[in-house]
Amino acid sequence: MQEISKEKCKLVEELGLNVEEKHNLPPLAGRIYAFMILSNVEGHTFEDIIEITCASKSSVSTNLNLLVQLKFIEYFTKTGDRKRYFRITKNYLRITLEEYHREIDKELTLVKKVNKFNEENNPEKFKKNKNLGIIFQEYLIAQKENLELTIKKMIEFKETLDQ
Repeated sequence: MQEISKEKCKLVEELGLNVEEKHNLPPLAGRIYAFMILSNVEGHTFEDIIEITCASKSSVSTNLNLLVQLKFIEYFTKTGDRKRYFRITKNYLRITLEEYHREIDKELTLVKKVNKFNEENNPEKFKKNKNLGIIFQEYLIAQKENLELTIKKMIEFKETLDQ
């Protein structure tokens, strides 16, 4: 196992905190995921991850199982080797973008309902604040369309790699 640079350690912590907060994960799961994003190795053993994180076997096991269950990471085996190797799920970026898309879609649905409700039930308020609600609705629509385009590009890119 090679030594990890201070720069990489710092970025693992920063990225790990972001992943932890955004996906409501335990701190160790965030750090494991961040480390794997930044890794230049295709797959790490359980023992590698224990050494990298300096965490207990049970903590690493629990957090790896959580990340596998949530489809953040996956494991594979090598012929003739009984060990499992963990890596980022092949489609992790697409999965993340699809998650954002669902969140924006929910928010857009709510904003449309609020705008419609205010238009019908609070006409003075709607008239006064209409532009703000419409501006926000347009922003969400643009975000949703941008995500859809990006996901489509990722799928097309993946298809070219698979050929």
